[in-house]
Amino acid sequence: MMTKKEQRLRRARQTRIRIATQGVARLTVNRTNLHIYAAVISGDGAKVLASASTAEAEMRQSLGAAGKGGNVAAAQVIGQRIAERAKAAGVEKVAFDRAGFAYHGRVKALADAAREAGLQF
Repeated sequence: MMTKKEQRLRRARQTRIRIATQGVARLTVNRTNLHIYAAVISGDGAKVLASASTAEAEMRQSLGAAGKGGNVAAAQVIGQRIAERAKAAGVEKVAFDRAGFAYHGRVKALADAAREAGLQF
């Protein structure tokens, strides 16, 4: 019997292998109950080129007293920020790595916001 996390990482593995063969930067997403994290990782997987999360101090202030990063609105903001930071780092095209999470809710909101802000994937 596998734990939920092991199942998710198992689902993520094939995607990561496929993205690695493409040799493009990947936009990877991690979500927890309270926060959502996004990072753009170089094509060879060696460097984090840009990152954004609801756990950042300035983000927590803008999200209010509770610092609620566990909702769709927060995910949209992170999607925009990761796109801006990626473009600042000179990355236009990425492969979306949902890390075994369902493409739904917060993960989808982040992806859509990043697309609108000009990232191509």
